[in-house]
Amino acid sequence: MSRAPATVLRGQGPAVAAVAAGGVLGALARAGVGLLVPVPPGGFPWGTLGINVLGSLLMGVLVVVVTEVRTAHPLVRPFLGTGVLGGFTTFSTFAVDAQTLLGGGHRATAFAYLAATIVGAVGACALAMAVTRRVAGVRQ
Repeated sequence: MSRAPATVLRGQGPAVAAVAAGGVLGALARAGVGLLVPVPPGGFPWGTLGINVLGSLLMGVLVVVVTEVRTAHPLVRPFLGTGVLGGFTTFSTFAVDAQTLLGGGHRATAFAYLAATIVGAVGACALAMAVTRRVAGVRQ
């Protein structure tokens, strides 16, 4: 038998508040980038690509720092990871951008965008984790 939602969430108020506060900051930063780097019709969505690659890079640094380098306050990871970086990065806009390009007949641009986002985001995260470990002197 599963526990009732109220039981599962009991004591999670601070974590939920940290995620919400971080999410607001991340979403505001993403909206700012969207205003600074608009996408023309049929154009390459550079802003969204940059957001997702940068967010993945920062997530790589964060994960190593809070799990391998030092003990962080219990609210750091929910605030920065799920909140700020979760609000900053955007899979939904990535999907809409790709679909808009495909629907507009810009197949080559769409596939370049899809590949650049996947390779760039995963690569940035892996690189950031490796560099952070090296700089921090973490041995694996």
